[in-house]
Amino acid sequence: MSLGLRTLWGWTRRLFPWVLAAIVLGLVARQARMVEWAEVWVAVQSLAVSQLALAAALAALSYALYASFDLVGRHLTRARVSVGRSLGTAAISYAFNLNFGSLVGGLAMRLRLYTRWGLSAPTVGKIIAYSMVTNWLGYLWIAGAVLIWAPPRLSQEWLPGALVLRGAGVALVLAAAAYVVLCFVSRRRQLSLRGHSMELPSGPLALLQATLGGASWLLIAAIVWTLFAGRVDYPDVLGALLLAAVAGVLTHVPAGLGVLEAVFAASLASDRLPVTEVLAVVLVYRATYYLMPLVLALPAYGWSEVAARRRSARAQAVGDAPV
Repeated sequence: MSLGLRTLWGWTRRLFPWVLAAIVLGLVARQARMVEWAEVWVAVQSLAVSQLALAAALAALSYALYASFDLVGRHLTRARVSVGRSLGTAAISYAFNLNFGSLVGGLAMRLRLYTRWGLSAPTVGKIIAYSMVTNWLGYLWIAGAVLIWAPPRLSQEWLPGALVLRGAGVALVLAAAAYVVLCFVSRRRQLSLRGHSMELPSGPLALLQATLGGASWLLIAAIVWTLFAGRVDYPDVLGALLLAAVAGVLTHVPAGLGVLEAVFAASLASDRLPVTEVLAVVLVYRATYYLMPLVLALPAYGWSEVAARRRSARAQAVGDAPV
């Protein structure tokens, strides 16, 4: 490839995500102007208490499942931290991640909490990497299966045709399968990328990663489906959730604010289910899965700060005591 083509490709690769983000945000803004928000609030108030309770229980189960992703990294890095502390750190970080972005929750919060327990920054980085692999490995095969068998029904301004989506679904499933196969057959047991190396999990552990990651996405979709009370088919809800997740990542909007709502409205609203009811469900889902866990995570993080200072003070007092 000539120097000019390499330069053009480099600029294209840098600008494409931002152009795509601008298109998505433009569609989000246009969708928001068309909504009757007073009717959305009325629809929110009509949701049954039993639906809210079940959604909250599923959200708690989902957080526990997502926190277990860190146990994979704990095992592979042989990190000297207890299971309980690892789960607690992951759950707190996940709440911050969803609401404030991956740099705050996924990286900074995990780094601060894990180093408090004596882990080195490189070890924490590997735990984060294994957790991300587990999450997105599950996404790949779940999204691939949805695109193959039940592609989302969106207008052409949002997505290409069903044939293209099914082709993309096959590619996603093959990518997930390639990782699992690599873990079974690789002899080096090391994966290197840009000067960083990670130990490959065993084949059975890779299958466990795929299972945990896929179950997590299925469980999150079950929360939204519960709030719809059967008025929308589960595959449709799952497809909308998976699309919203990618749109949120591409737009870099904290908590996917507005993006989540717009994608669900575009993919699920119909004559049978008005856009106001779709948005009401999504807003309640956001409160249940994003805001309520954050309300719990904030004091938990504060308590960890206080406990860490007390431990440091005791250790200093012991060190200063005369022998």
